Amino acid sequence: MTSTPADRCADPGQKLLAVEQARQRILEAVQAVTAVEQLHLRAALGRVLLEPLVANIDVPPFANSAMDGFAVRSQDCSGPTPTELEVIGASFAGRPFDGEMVEQQSVRIMTGAVLPQGADAVLMQEHVKHQDGRISFDGTSVKSGMNVRYAGEDSRQGDTILEAGIKLGAAEIGLLASVGVSEVRVSRRLRVAFFSTGDELTAIGTPLSKGQIYDSNRYTLFAMLSKLDVECYDLGVIPDRREAVRAAFQQAGEMADLILTSGGVSVGEADYVTETLGELGEINFWRMAMKPGKPLAFGKMGNGVFFGLPGNPVSVMVTFYQFVLPTIRKMSGEKEREALLIQARCLQDLNKAPGRMEFQRGILNRESDSGWSVSSTGFQGSHVLSSMSRSNCFILLPAESSGVKKGERVTVQPFLDFD
Repeated sequence: MTSTPADRCADPGQKLLAVEQARQRILEAVQAVTAVEQLHLRAALGRVLLEPLVANIDVPPFANSAMDGFAVRSQDCSGPTPTELEVIGASFAGRPFDGEMVEQQSVRIMTGAVLPQGADAVLMQEHVKHQDGRISFDGTSVKSGMNVRYAGEDSRQGDTILEAGIKLGAAEIGLLASVGVSEVRVSRRLRVAFFSTGDELTAIGTPLSKGQIYDSNRYTLFAMLSKLDVECYDLGVIPDRREAVRAAFQQAGEMADLILTSGGVSVGEADYVTETLGELGEINFWRMAMKPGKPLAFGKMGNGVFFGLPGNPVSVMVTFYQFVLPTIRKMSGEKEREALLIQARCLQDLNKAPGRMEFQRGILNRESDSGWSVSSTGFQGSHVLSSMSRSNCFILLPAESSGVKKGERVTVQPFLDFD
């Protein structure tokens, strides 16, 4: 009798796959989408840049004042006695002074205005007395370049200002605008289809029958996906019927680059996700040395990638953040980024059995003088979604760990790493 994927995965002798090893295998197995879009700069927020961009001008394009004051020649202001200079004009932002300063002269200047020819420093207006067309000041050390922003300080013509693979945020959009870029080439949005499986699931807004629960996982997945720049296709709740699961996979495979399911990846008689994927596509692995999230299916269907996430709601979020999110980033063309990990003092004992890496939910706080501290949210059951709501980080406990004592330092992954 030929064994099925579920049979093989249920084998208690099968070695569990380590989290880092799993993540590496996944990222090696997926490729970035190749379709390209050319978008106006404002429409490109959140998209991934496909080619390096080079500045075609200096930024700033001219030397200008860093503050309101008076443009001066530093050599006129270096004597031991109080200095007095003639004011010969003014330079405003967008309306530069038309002339050249010579010995013992100054020009009234505003922030961002062009530095007049002949000037090499700016005195803050608070440091001078201005009366009858002259300024005087005492006790101010004036050096060349003081309060001056020189041409090209931000970027120089010919500099590569953004590399390919950069996700365009507010700073990147502003940087491109500063060099006059109006359109950019980006990868198209990743298409992600998702559905839940299970006869026990009921749509919200409908009364619960005996033995049923509301389907929260689709809403969790939608919320996590909505923070990313992807196109979402919610295929609803699929009943535990072999034909229904097959039809959902076929529909998802026709529309999506990435397919996500929750539930149906264990070894029960009514769990058809892994079985169907084995028939229609390819399974790479699915038993993980992690808690929560031990049953995780990964594979391919045609040109698409598939994740079968566990059914428990905390497991859905943990496996999404640890495996699906890095996959989405790579498939979108984004450069790989290191996870943000910090060390924190644990404020209580944490229980753990050796064997699987644990992602316990924690509350991270800044301590006044000694760095960071973290406390547990309490009961860590994979069905306790409120533990995710109360937390702001994962406490990462290695597979070999047998627990943590109060006061020991632990590795923490803040949730801001997932934005």
